[in-house]
Amino acid sequence: MTRDEVYIQRCLQLAVNGLGTTYPNPLVGSVIVSDEGIVLGEGFHLKSGEPHAEVNAIAAAERNGYSTSDFEKATIYVNLEPCSHHGKTPPCASLIIEKKFKKVVIGTLDPHEKVAGKGAELLRAAGIEVITGILEEKCNDLNKRFFSYHKKQRPYIILKWAETADGFIAPATKKEQKPVWITNPYSRQHTHQSRAQENSILIGAQTALDDNPSLTVREWYGNNLIRIVLDSRNDLPENLNVFNEDAMTQILRRDSSEPENIIQDLYHLNIQSVIVEGGAKTLQQFIEKELWDEIHQYMGTTVYFKNGLKAPSIPNNASLQERMMIKDDVLKIFKQP
Repeated sequence: MTRDEVYIQRCLQLAVNGLGTTYPNPLVGSVIVSDEGIVLGEGFHLKSGEPHAEVNAIAAAERNGYSTSDFEKATIYVNLEPCSHHGKTPPCASLIIEKKFKKVVIGTLDPHEKVAGKGAELLRAAGIEVITGILEEKCNDLNKRFFSYHKKQRPYIILKWAETADGFIAPATKKEQKPVWITNPYSRQHTHQSRAQENSILIGAQTALDDNPSLTVREWYGNNLIRIVLDSRNDLPENLNVFNEDAMTQILRRDSSEPENIIQDLYHLNIQSVIVEGGAKTLQQFIEKELWDEIHQYMGTTVYFKNGLKAPSIPNNASLQERMMIKDDVLKIFKQP
């Protein structure tokens, strides 16, 4: 790896510390390095309204005893273009200019209409050397939720289900109004870890009635998601778990349950990512419309139903990205090609 790639990679490592907490802001890390290769300071963005990564890196460098005279001979690395507009915090590009940095290396440009190259232009206009496009694909992937929302005008869509070894997601009959566990407790904990990284979770009315799920992050540290329930008839009983005070719930009462309409509703609710958990009909509709970015298929290899509700079919064009053993279970993650 080149020197620039090494430090942009470090920015990505730092940025991940904000996963699940920066919404609606992107994940950003920053590193300040002297010409001699000494790291003067590091930082990352943790939460909307709090200092951005570049501000935290500069503050860390100053706590380490460095000042503008040192920044004049240093490079500041950042995986996403520094902002150039006033939001909840001042623009980072202006601070970089004020501190007289010699050089700025950027992983990828910001797709947000208020930035979109303006930060890099502002820095260049101030006489600072600017390099962009370092580990660009990795930088884009880290902020896939933010990029999907601002470039595609829709949330990043993850389809998730658990199925038995013989391909069912629910038995033919159920004795109680609660989930029938197909996977082991470790897989369920992994599911909650995944939830903590996303913005919302969506189910249909029938799943709410059949399973009475809470849809919260109970077995992992993190924020609860916004619960989205499709209920065109507006007749779900108020004692369901999705209506408790553990998390916010948004009911979509559209007459049409077409995935395109659902996704546009979520976009207008400023939701950047959604986990679609079911039921089978809802999941299959999203697959048929090719409205998905990832599929998380959990398989309980020791559980068999023999009959019941069939699991959705993995699309032929789905690209297997990862296969993980979780004790006796198997998790497969597919992505759109």
